[in-house]
This record gives sequence, structure tokens and C-alpha cells, in this order.
Amino acid sequence: MYLTGRQAEIVELAKANGRVLVEELALRFSVTPQTIRKDLNDLCDARVLSRIHGGATLPSGTVNMKYEARRQIAAQEKQAIGVAAAKLISNNASLFINIGTTTEAVGEALAGHQELMVITNNINVANKLRLLPAIEVVIAGGVVRASDGGIVGEAAVDFIRQFKVDYAVIGASAIDADGALLDYDFREVKVAQAIIANARHVILVADSTKFERTAPVRIGHLSQVNTFITDHCPLESIRRICVENDVDLIEAPSSADT
Repeated sequence: MYLTGRQAEIVELAKANGRVLVEELALRFSVTPQTIRKDLNDLCDARVLSRIHGGATLPSGTVNMKYEARRQIAAQEKQAIGVAAAKLISNNASLFINIGTTTEAVGEALAGHQELMVITNNINVANKLRLLPAIEVVIAGGVVRASDGGIVGEAAVDFIRQFKVDYAVIGASAIDADGALLDYDFREVKVAQAIIANARHVILVADSTKFERTAPVRIGHLSQVNTFITDHCPLESIRRICVENDVDLIEAPSSADT
């Protein structure tokens, strides 16, 4: 399709931030929300973007967005989720931290903990926590993904299977309404499955934008975790799954939301 200057800039903003919101765009371009909605409708009809409540996002399905863009999406929400997850983890504990921008937020929130052993396949988490004398960091071996510093592959799976830890902190790229936890890279999924299988208490951390996305590879099901922490759960089906399977659902809104 032919893009107007404003529509082209909207697409670039979506690429940079992962999603765009009607009200923010209206303020940015000094036009009415109705004008922005028409732009978004045109872009979505052409399958350049996909509609979400209150805005639009990049089409998801088989390709994940760039890591820095993912970091910017719901950044305050991820920070609040990280703080809530860190409160569940006691001192003198062992834990896995998996790949992901939300799991990184959990790692940052653990800075005040004492005598932790953190086993991770996330180079970004290892780099930050290694500076803290009260936390011992153990890093998995395997193939390092250049895109995000995640360590994946069979070597990482075999390494993780050597441990049985108190907690596991995992993320997901998408969550279906039926409770399926999804990701993009089958190699990463195998690592996540090994982490789930070798932890006594599994904590899933995912912001509410994950309900708006989809991905092709199945990690597992929400019923396999013990605690699910998000900023907001908009789906009644997810709430029902948590109740039926004794999954503790914690909603941790950001300061902006409150």
C-alpha cells in the first residue's frame, strides 16, 4: 500500500516500540483520535500492523521483534512484576532465571537478596548479578544467540538437568486464552521445559501485552506453574485456569497504572 508520511512514521514507531496507542499518536501528531484510528485501520487492512485494544502492534506469529524494542514494551509494568516476583524468593535459595526481558527485571529486583545461587541461560542477567557479592551466578553452556544473549540448545538443556532448585523464573512470548505458553525458538523452548521440570516452585512472569500476541512453539501450559505474576489479567479464561489448577495469580500494576 501507499503510506502517507504520518502512516510511515506510525509504522516506524511500532517497529521501535512494539506497539502504538491511539491516544499517544493523536497527541504526537496533533490530530483527532478518529484520524489515527482511520490510519490504523488502513494499516491493519493492509496487514502492515495488527489491531489491539486501544492501538496496534506489529503482526506476530513466526518472527519475534528486536530485543531492544521488547525491552521498551511495558517497561514500567515489567519492573513492577520483577519486584513482585523478587518478594516471593527467599534468601539462601537457589533458582533458575530464563531468557527474557521480564525475567531480566526479576534479576534486577534481586539485588538486595542474600546468599542466592542463580543459574541462568541469560547472559544479561549473569552480567548484572555477577557484580553482587551476595549472589553466586552459574551460567549455562551452549549456543549464544546474538540477538539477545540467550544461551540455547541441547548443551544448555543437559546443563540445567544437573540441578534441582527452589525456584524457577520463566517468561513466555505469548499466552493463549486456553492457557498455552508459547515462544518463537524451539531451542529456547527446550531449555524452558527443562527449567520447569527441575524446579520446586515455578514462577511465570509476563506482562499483559503477551495476551495480545501469538507464537508458534509451545512451552507448556499455565497449569504447570505455581505462581503467575502479571500487571493485569484481562482474560476470564486465564483466571479460571489459575483457580482450577491452584495457580497463584498475582497482579502487580505499575505506578503509572495505579
